[in-house]
Amino acid sequence: MLKIKKVSETYELQVYTDAGEYFGDIEDSIIQNNKVFGWKIKSTKNSFLSKILGSAKGVIVPHQLVKAVGDILIISRNAIPNSGIDETEA
Repeated sequence: MLKIKKVSETYELQVYTDAGEYFGDIEDSIIQNNKVFGWKIKSTKNSFLSKILGSAKGVIVPHQLVKAVGDILIISRNAIPNSGIDETEA
């Protein structure tokens, strides 16, 4: 069954990659022409994003890379910025 969720209900949701890594939390959404264009994901302590970004506050993930929205947001692993580090070490 399809459930409709308000964009405001998604703020502070945890974001995970499709590989199961905790990525960060939703900070904001980017709306364009009455559609969600992207998501601002903030880097949080112990998130995969904080390990690869260092001191940066977060990233913008295009909505096309979102696989599912529910109690958490699941994004494609392709959304991970290329950091040059071995992800098995992170």
